Amino acid sequence: MNAMPKPATTAAPLLRVSGLGKSFGGVKAVDGIGFDLAPGELLALIGPNGAGKTTTFNMVNGQLCADVGSIELAGQELVGRRPREIWRMGVGRTFQIAETFASLTVIENVQMALLSQDGKLFSMWRRAAHYRRDDAMAALELVGMGTQAERPCNVLAYGDVKRVELAIAMANDPKLLLMDEPTAGMAPKERNELMALTRKLVADRGMSVLFTEHSMDVVFAYAHRIIVLARGRLIAEGAPQEIRDHAKVQEVYFGSGKTFEKPVLQVSEVTA
Repeated sequence: MNAMPKPATTAAPLLRVSGLGKSFGGVKAVDGIGFDLAPGELLALIGPNGAGKTTTFNMVNGQLCADVGSIELAGQELVGRRPREIWRMGVGRTFQIAETFASLTVIENVQMALLSQDGKLFSMWRRAAHYRRDDAMAALELVGMGTQAERPCNVLAYGDVKRVELAIAMANDPKLLLMDEPTAGMAPKERNELMALTRKLVADRGMSVLFTEHSMDVVFAYAHRIIVLARGRLIAEGAPQEIRDHAKVQEVYFGSGKTFEKPVLQVSEVTA
């Protein structure tokens, strides 16, 4: 398989994590990890269950406060900031289980995100349906959901709900997008389409993506680089082929004597 080419860049890292640590009851969930993420890069964060992936995500977007270490976005420290403040600084997020308002229409879901971004979420006198409609529609067009803007989210196929969630994350024009298990629960064709769309957004808009994923075919087909956690520590980082051949990574995932299978998804088969 041909690995996805890493974007050429001499720019300073958009995201810089250094010496990051978090403990719960004396157990080190994340133990002094560090990594950089360049503008226009898709970086996969993988590891077995309990490796510290979700804890790392939650520290980057402010849901958890790091015990030690630093998280810098374009030179600005994120540690100690609240999630809404980090959102307004240009960090979007999607979740393993898509989070939308099922009773609202597709476009109203995006408008609610815009209300939140503008600090007007609780101004109930102004209905979401009349708020920044053009901007909400533009976000939906980005993800191919413009024609379904007036449909309630509770009648959508799951793959389309994930697209709506992506539109919500894109509503504030993020510099950095955090995607937690973006293809969980999706059929192979839907997974392919969602990740191809994400790759296109990265290429077109120059944003960066940090994503976790259990499906190794997705990781090896789409990531420019991969970092691997095990028991809260970073054990490997590099291009997909380097990680595929890394003995320690194979041991952590499979034990000795086994290797990663060839991914189902091939970059050459994916159309952006």
